[in-house]
Amino acid sequence: MQKTVKDKIPVTVLTGFLGAGKTTLLNYILRENHGMKIAVIENEFGEIGIDGDLVIGSTEEIFEMTNGCVCCVAEARDDLLRVIRQLLDRPDRLDHIIIETSGLADPYPVAQTFFLDDPIRDETNLDGVIALVDAKHILRHLDDADVDALDNQAVDQIVCADRIVINKVDIATEAEIAEVTRRVKKLNETAEIVRSSFAQIDLGKILGLAAFDRNRTMAAEIDLDGGHDHVHHPAPWDRDASHSHDASVSSVGIELQGHMDPAAMTRWLDEIRHSDTADLFRMKGIFSVKGDDYCYVLHGVHGEIEFRPNHPWADEPRCNKMIVIGRNLDRNTLTQNLKKCLAAA
Repeated sequence: MQKTVKDKIPVTVLTGFLGAGKTTLLNYILRENHGMKIAVIENEFGEIGIDGDLVIGSTEEIFEMTNGCVCCVAEARDDLLRVIRQLLDRPDRLDHIIIETSGLADPYPVAQTFFLDDPIRDETNLDGVIALVDAKHILRHLDDADVDALDNQAVDQIVCADRIVINKVDIATEAEIAEVTRRVKKLNETAEIVRSSFAQIDLGKILGLAAFDRNRTMAAEIDLDGGHDHVHHPAPWDRDASHSHDASVSSVGIELQGHMDPAAMTRWLDEIRHSDTADLFRMKGIFSVKGDDYCYVLHGVHGEIEFRPNHPWADEPRCNKMIVIGRNLDRNTLTQNLKKCLAAA
């Protein structure tokens, strides 16, 4: 007997450009008292995994994929299929699966997985694509002249979304929020837009949408080109998944032994804040600080950078891991500058 939507495991694809707040939203979801058993699949852009370490305070299962961008690397897509099948083979049924794409991923190929792979299609239902938008920084990426000849992932993520969360409204002006909202609506007229600070939002607005079932109905009833001035974008199940990334954008992953000097880290990060950060898309990391029992986390989007204690190390092995994503990065300089922040043994 064919399963109905209610019998299938709902899957949410969580997308958004670098630094939009996806991991913060995941932490919020996993900490809420919703009573659901959720599995999280993370796809990172970079050679070392950071996001799994930044998702804290949860007993849920976190699966990290760092072998390539799932939207354009065959091995990564195979890995995604393997992890999903592994979850479906579990004796205890999950209530929800959340797939967090990398900040440079096109979410369309991920969505296609749930329409093209028969065993997965029979057991899961694509609940919706949620796009987080950074109210403070998204416009510079939507208008990035260096990716005009390529796919602009920031645009793709908004176009594909069923629900759009304009995040970080606490650090943006009303004029900035209004302009971001206008641009987002121009790219995607049908998605509902909600606002958030620190990615805190009513979970009923992002989970349990059954959006793709409604979208099919709407597509059959509405003429999407009926006089509106917008670009028609194909549905995920009809779209050609091939695309190119900007070759000048790369990631630098750094792992160091020992402990960090907090004063040296603060000085270095201040130097970065006061430099030209237009090509510094994202910084994130976890650090062991000398003389402190807390794990310190680093989050940076362009010149907005924070370095703060996050949670006690407890029984976790201490480590220092950082990943930087941007354009024309100098790996050696970044590594040497971080090494200068190590505390004396």
